[in-house]
Amino acid sequence: LVIDATMLLEKQDLQIARLAVEEGRAIVLAVNKWDLIEDGTATLKRLRDRLEISLPQAKGMAVVTVSALAGTRLDRLMEAVVEAHDVWNSDLPTPKLNRWLAGVTEAHPPPLVSGRRPRLRFARQVAQRPPTIAIFGNKLTTLPDDYMRYLTNSLRETFELPGTPIRFVLKASKNPFVDEE
Repeated sequence: LVIDATMLLEKQDLQIARLAVEEGRAIVLAVNKWDLIEDGTATLKRLRDRLEISLPQAKGMAVVTVSALAGTRLDRLMEAVVEAHDVWNSDLPTPKLNRWLAGVTEAHPPPLVSGRRPRLRFARQVAQRPPTIAIFGNKLTTLPDDYMRYLTNSLRETFELPGTPIRFVLKASKNPFVDEE
């Protein structure tokens, strides 16, 4: 996503970024016209703060300052694109996912719902581009949104998945004592 450094993030830029994330695409933010900015450090800090508030679902996305007119830092932009593609195309091993799931649920168990706690039994990756993780267990539909954000942020940090959307598929275990007719 290319934005103008003199205007930073406009409403339209954020809308395009949100659409890209909803489609499951990894984003690299190219800040063009960087040669016109006088205080680069302060501008970059304002941009990162705005991204953190306005686009938390793409936390850690690469931000590359470029100048198309002068042709500067275009090589760094291409490196960031290749890195984002590699992260977006990640293959997470099932044993590591299950160790991660056990650790995060032990450190911060899911909240009680009607006196019972949802049980997250195991996880495995079911798709790439973006990384999609299936979590199997009981009462998973009762997991609140803030707990799902906790899982997403923890997975992103543990497996180093900056700037790429992460999707979860919740699969309930079947009760063998219930007749399905």
